[in-house]
Amino acid sequence: MKQKILFVLSLLFGLMFINAGLNKFFNYMPAPKDMPADLMKVMGAAMQIEWLMPLVGLAEVVGGLLFIPGKTRALGAIILFPVMVGIVLTNAMYAPSGFAIVAPLLAIHLWVIVENREKYAPMIK
Repeated sequence: MKQKILFVLSLLFGLMFINAGLNKFFNYMPAPKDMPADLMKVMGAAMQIEWLMPLVGLAEVVGGLLFIPGKTRALGAIILFPVMVGIVLTNAMYAPSGFAIVAPLLAIHLWVIVENREKYAPMIK
């Protein structure tokens, strides 16, 4: 049962990141109208670096695709880790109201990392 729950959560997590990554290329989701002014300035500055958003979008799409199947989930979690850290820090500093969405995503991500800790052991030895 635990593996089925993990698969469903991983599927939803992966699809959310695939969607966010594709949005960085095709801009099909409008920005929220109630974004804080400081966050708008930070996002505007990030957009000035032409290669940054496509790189983040590529990491989100590839990481999301790898996060869904169990065999590659550990690799997907590692690819998405820096993106997730950026999401958590951005919400902590500029938009704390977004933690209602970020906290479950962070919990799923950390659960997958803990479940696959034996696969990461060779990297830290």
